[in-house]
Amino acid sequence: MPVGTAATVKAMLPENVRATGADILLGNTYHLMLRPTAERIARLGGLHRFMNWDRPILTDSGGFQVMSLASLRKLTEEGVRFSSHVDGSKHMLSPERSMEIQRLLGSDIVMCFDECPALPATEAEVAQSMRLSMRWAQRSRDAFGDRPGHALFGIQQGGVTHDLRAESAALLADIGFDGYAIGGLAVGEGQAAMFSVLDTAPGMLPQDKPRYLMGVGKPDDIVGAVVRGVDMMDCVLPSRSGRTGQAFTRHGGVNIKNARHMDDPRPLDGACTCPACRNYSRAYLHHVFRSGEIIASMLLTWHNLHYYQELMQGLRDAIAAGRLAGFVAAFHATRAQGDIAPL
Repeated sequence: MPVGTAATVKAMLPENVRATGADILLGNTYHLMLRPTAERIARLGGLHRFMNWDRPILTDSGGFQVMSLASLRKLTEEGVRFSSHVDGSKHMLSPERSMEIQRLLGSDIVMCFDECPALPATEAEVAQSMRLSMRWAQRSRDAFGDRPGHALFGIQQGGVTHDLRAESAALLADIGFDGYAIGGLAVGEGQAAMFSVLDTAPGMLPQDKPRYLMGVGKPDDIVGAVVRGVDMMDCVLPSRSGRTGQAFTRHGGVNIKNARHMDDPRPLDGACTCPACRNYSRAYLHHVFRSGEIIASMLLTWHNLHYYQELMQGLRDAIAAGRLAGFVAAFHATRAQGDIAPL
């Protein structure tokens, strides 16, 4: 799912995002409650109309951003009181308020409100945080109510500790959700630790519901997560990397800022059919990025989103055909070759 935090995927028109193959966009409760406010969006017809996206929207609950962005944060059983990073205004975010905001936005997939402990944290601190999140999950479920056509996802927590993950999964299953997210990863623990958790965490969750890994990730993170049973992912990397001159290709990453691309007539990826690869050379992309032209962010972001959607389609096709292992082997072999195509 491409990330449209503030009701836009940066540097992209919604129809262009859809053209890459994206079905769901992600918005964010924390950012949208601060500006332009959920109440204003509701008055203007809801988030779909506001941002001109007629397909599903998933909204994050705001818990992670309260931890990572807000100041003067005070955590209690009730929720979190904090000061906005935008203008210093005071706010309260609780499970009930998070559900209200996401209802006002008109989200199709709503995330329950959870607490994200800052790392590093002791196992006792992670356990305390997880159990608070599970109590908030029940309150989120109660506040969400019965909304046909809309889904509520619970979020598994527990850090990198197997027993805490299992406890969290059991509590969430008892409450009952339409889908289940794996939270608290991709926060600096490293790929090996993340994969160690994913070796067991998806299997702890109900097998007949979607399993969503939040905030992941790089292409090899995604492939590794799918192999381990993950169904859905979101990440800012495709768009953020595009704005900083980084492109993802079958052969690995390309830093278009590097001087070696100055006279390179090749596309970013000769097998890619996105507009950046069909119509522009690396030399041109290097030039417009170095010149600070907006088109550089547009083209690189479009390419990255296209690459990610193509990768996901390849994984879906391989699963359907019973050849996932072969797809994964070819993925790693191609990347191991590096960016070696001759001029």
